Amino acid sequence: MVALTEDLNAIVGSRGPLPSLDELLSGPAGDGPLTVAEVAELVGITAHTLRYYERIGLVTVERDGAGHRRYGPRALARVIFLTRLRLSGMPIADITEYIHLVDGGEATVPARLALLQAHRARTVAQIEDLRYSLAVIDYKIATYGGALGDCERTVDNLEPQED
Repeated sequence: MVALTEDLNAIVGSRGPLPSLDELLSGPAGDGPLTVAEVAELVGITAHTLRYYERIGLVTVERDGAGHRRYGPRALARVIFLTRLRLSGMPIADITEYIHLVDGGEATVPARLALLQAHRARTVAQIEDLRYSLAVIDYKIATYGGALGDCERTVDNLEPQED
């Protein structure tokens, strides 16, 4: 089993942009392909989800001589991207359409852009709804005399905090 390094965990677990192939290669993906269990643990999804993504054609995974799945850097990068899209609430049907477009080559860039822009608009609206909901919750906490404690951050500054 490939040992997972802190560097790769930081890259995959970051809230920043997607990692580049160079960044993925600098970690255990550079030591060789990862197993389903390793990728599932690293990315924070189940092995069942990984197999589902492969079954519906969202990711192509190499197999070793015994038929076991082995995730190289490109497959790992794709899985990270897919999980970020799902986390943002993109439906599997839209993700499937996007991946189909990607596989269609450069001529599909305008359609990919349109799909992502539409999803971005929905995501921005969801964020605004959540900001409003958080303000209502904060108001009610204050109404009942409660303190926000560690959550006492402004709605505009919702950075993750260490526990």
